[in-house]
Amino acid sequence: MRNNILAGVLAGLISGVIFGVMMQMMQAPTPDGTKVPMMAMVAQVVGSSSLAVGWVYHLFNSVVIGGIFGWLLGPRTADRMGRATVLGAGYGIGWWVLGGLILMPLALGMPAFAPLRMKPMQPVAMGSLMGHILYGVLLGTSFVWLRGRVHGPDFPAPRHA
Repeated sequence: MRNNILAGVLAGLISGVIFGVMMQMMQAPTPDGTKVPMMAMVAQVVGSSSLAVGWVYHLFNSVVIGGIFGWLLGPRTADRMGRATVLGAGYGIGWWVLGGLILMPLALGMPAFAPLRMKPMQPVAMGSLMGHILYGVLLGTSFVWLRGRVHGPDFPAPRHA
């Protein structure tokens, strides 16, 4: 199990960097009518306006979410690229609902599902959905790739009964 979690953490970091670049390019509307990079909104979740803080918080979440993937879904995906891709996409959608539609709006003082109910935020919500799906697909595929690489004397391959 240790190697599944390690592979998940590393896959989460890889996927998080790519998703983070996408979020850095996405612009989100603010209440005063201006736009800010989505990563700035991520920073606001922890009370900051710093893009660097947004990145640190985003990558922290990415590795934790990746580790959870390895722990929960790793045994089902360890050597199956197709299954890992599909489960990763579903996992990304699940985190979009939980994180992007419920937790983040609540942390920013908005009601749950506000990004879908507020017309100016709907394009951002759809971009976030695509980003979470991309994160999940990359998480699943890089997990399988990394899982094959972490086998060795310290991380033996799992034994199947």
